[in-house]
Amino acid sequence: MRRIAQFLKVSPENFMNAMGEDFPQYTEADLRDMYESIELPKRATKGSAGYDFHAPFAFSLPPGATIKIPTGIRVKMEEDWVLKLYPRSGLGFKFRLQMNNTVGIIDSDYFNSDNEGHIFVKLTNDSNEGKTVDVTAGMGIVQGIFLEYGITVDDEADGVRNGGFGSTTKQ
Repeated sequence: MRRIAQFLKVSPENFMNAMGEDFPQYTEADLRDMYESIELPKRATKGSAGYDFHAPFAFSLPPGATIKIPTGIRVKMEEDWVLKLYPRSGLGFKFRLQMNNTVGIIDSDYFNSDNEGHIFVKLTNDSNEGKTVDVTAGMGIVQGIFLEYGITVDDEADGVRNGGFGSTTKQ
């Protein structure tokens, strides 16, 4: 097994600013405590492919509702690798919890973006059964899997990323 990546926290300022945008109910002290409690993603077992990302705060998501979660996490990885994010299997199976972009793609050059490569997760409760998803702080919400990828023989991409969502189409 190759060791190709390392998870890190974003800066406290980055996390607090990201949280403040959508969650003004939290005080600065609340946000500092949340930041200190952020766990770096890890695998649950030796045979697990996925690294579990944990909710930095508790939330309830009724059917049809969406939430954008700043994870407080960034990842530094080798150039020919990508981190793909998926909902945790149990949450998807029990509640139809889905990521709004289906699969999150974290490119290796995202680490150096202006936002420190801060990984956000946008989830929707797509329950057909009227079930509310209750997530506790520290609960696993998505899992990330590292995959190596290739490029075409005539690839000449030389752009430089400087942003997050959709930034590569803004050049």
